[in-house]
Amino acid sequence: MASPPSFQSQIYRSLPEIERADAIVDRISKAIALGLLKVGERLPPEAALSDMFGVGGATLRDALAELREQGVVETRRGRSGGTFVVNQPPTRTDAIRSWFLSTSISEIRDIGDEHSAISAATVRLACERAEAHDIDRLQELARALVLATSPEVRAPADSRFHIELAVSAQSPRLTDAEIRLQEETVQQLWAPLGVAFDPESATAEHLELVRAVAQDQPERAQKLVLEHIRRNIFHLIDTKLTLGYAESVQDGQ
Repeated sequence: MASPPSFQSQIYRSLPEIERADAIVDRISKAIALGLLKVGERLPPEAALSDMFGVGGATLRDALAELREQGVVETRRGRSGGTFVVNQPPTRTDAIRSWFLSTSISEIRDIGDEHSAISAATVRLACERAEAHDIDRLQELARALVLATSPEVRAPADSRFHIELAVSAQSPRLTDAEIRLQEETVQQLWAPLGVAFDPESATAEHLELVRAVAQDQPERAQKLVLEHIRRNIFHLIDTKLTLGYAESVQDGQ
């Protein structure tokens, strides 16, 4: 199933003035990691991608070649051909570990404060604006998390649920903010670096949140989402402390 147009505008927007082939690789890899592009999904045709990214054909081909080299996409020829997502980008465990060690507890809490503010507004609007098909979609995405079999698959399942919740609020700005926040923390949340994060508990919280939105209960929905984010932030802090202790013990040897 193709990504909704709102996602396409995020993924394929014009690139910043940096090495553009690398920027395309980064943009598409992050979209896959967040669940905005799914395994099996076909990218737009190369000519359309060049126009959307604002790059020449050679730059785009370099980027797609790098993604193929990484095993993230493959290009098939023929009438039903094109470039397809075939794998999640490899989890950069070293980079995630470095993030935990270099990010302070107060910075992690500040991320939680921002996410709480964004999500509180999102769920209130979702209660008001979500339609029946949005509720069905959210229930489907909530269950996808518990069916995921690895951290690499759980992270995009989790982020896609929260991004779709923002989409159901019909606020492009809140959706943009949610995408940015998920990009910043979701892989850290599910990384197997400390105590494992429980997908069953997270799924139950997602489903309860969907019920509150479906029943137009903004106060309850807001309370649920704030509790959910608080638990996420506590998990990030706990992982940071675990890694920091392990580093200090290693340095003391």
